[in-house]
Parts: sequence; C-alpha cells; structure tokens
Amino acid sequence: MNIVFALVLGMLAAAALITVARVLRGPGTLDRVAALDVFVVLIVAASAVYIAIYRDGSTIPLMAAVALVGFVGSVTAARLVERWERHR
Repeated sequence: MNIVFALVLGMLAAAALITVARVLRGPGTLDRVAALDVFVVLIVAASAVYIAIYRDGSTIPLMAAVALVGFVGSVTAARLVERWERHR
C-alpha cells in the first residue's frame, strides 16, 4: 500500500509543477485563476492522501475549509475579471 501512496503523491507533485508553470506562464488572467483553482484541488487531494496514510481524521475540517475557500475565491475572481474586461 505504501507504493500506491508514493505513486499518488508523485503524480500530485507532477501535477502541481505543471500547474505552477501555468500560473507563471498563463496568457490570461482567467487561465491563472483556473490554474490556482486546480492547485487548491491538488492541495485538498494531497491532504486526503495524508488522511489515508496516517488514518488521522482530524484534518478533515481543514480540508473542507480549504476546498470551500478555493471555490469561492475562484468564482469571485472570475466574476471580477469578467466585469473588468467588460468595462475595458
């Protein structure tokens, strides 16, 4: 089972590197916002793997809070970018 956890964490790390590259290189603001949302999802997935490895459910509320803040932040940023581009 440890091999599976290591493989999953390795894939999450590779996805995080690709996501950081998109945040830094993204041609538009919405691309960067979407990449940051993906990064939040990766953090939540990594914390779920942590919960599975150590069988410690004490971080579940933190994981839910991070997911909620990431979603609300992405929706808010997308709406602000839409308004900003409409007023251009």
